[in-house]
Amino acid sequence: MPSFINAETVWIDTPHGRLFARRWLPLDVARSRVKPPIVLFHDSLGCVQLWRDFPQRLCQATGHEVIAYDRLGFGESDAYPGDLPLHFIRDEAERFFAILRTELQLDRFIALGHSVGGAMAAHCAALYPQSCVALITIAAQAFVEERTLHGIRVAKAQFEAPGQMARLEKYHGDKAHWVLSAWTDTWLSEAFSDWTLESTIDAIDCPLLALHGEHDEYGSALHPVRIAGLATTPGDYLILDNCQHVPHREAPEVVLDAVGRLLGSIADE
Repeated sequence: MPSFINAETVWIDTPHGRLFARRWLPLDVARSRVKPPIVLFHDSLGCVQLWRDFPQRLCQATGHEVIAYDRLGFGESDAYPGDLPLHFIRDEAERFFAILRTELQLDRFIALGHSVGGAMAAHCAALYPQSCVALITIAAQAFVEERTLHGIRVAKAQFEAPGQMARLEKYHGDKAHWVLSAWTDTWLSEAFSDWTLESTIDAIDCPLLALHGEHDEYGSALHPVRIAGLATTPGDYLILDNCQHVPHREAPEVVLDAVGRLLGSIADE
């Protein structure tokens, strides 16, 4: 298992504010440059910091550079200018990731997203088919399911308890209330109820692996099945035993092994 170095923190200017990003590189930087970097897309309440030690471990396990960034409105990135639009998933791929990709000169990349970040990663794979080498989703949603809405309603009620908003403020500062309402108001909106991944992207022309927890409180096993079905060549999915919505935290070794096997199969081609 190679050692890693936390190479750098990067600030990326966009027309709407700055994005915060962090990069991890293996100790053998020259060799890692041959491999496409893995770009992480966080979930609805997430940020770089909430990936915790997963980027480092992913870098160590695969030998690939890993890049994580805070979407506008989240973490250390600037505040989002206004309400989150209903097409925010597609918007992330078309606008903000496009800028990050140009600034970091990502000719090739591997997209890995958690929860709604998985849908964003899928959009990036579809939008940049010549550049996206592989797509990995973790606990991603492919449509608006009643289980998803129930989980969001439960979480929204929990955040109304005294002191709970401090959990978000720790990572998002004074943007925390916007972060919570951007998630709950959007997904619980009637106008968003007919969203599906299939209706918003074309087929995905790269190796695809959809990971999903057996007991995911935000989505049934239908989601990874439908995501895997987006691939032009048969995509794969894996249901992780005894896992809920954050498999990379609940069963990191299983996730890292699955990702490593996918990337190893690509390298062998």
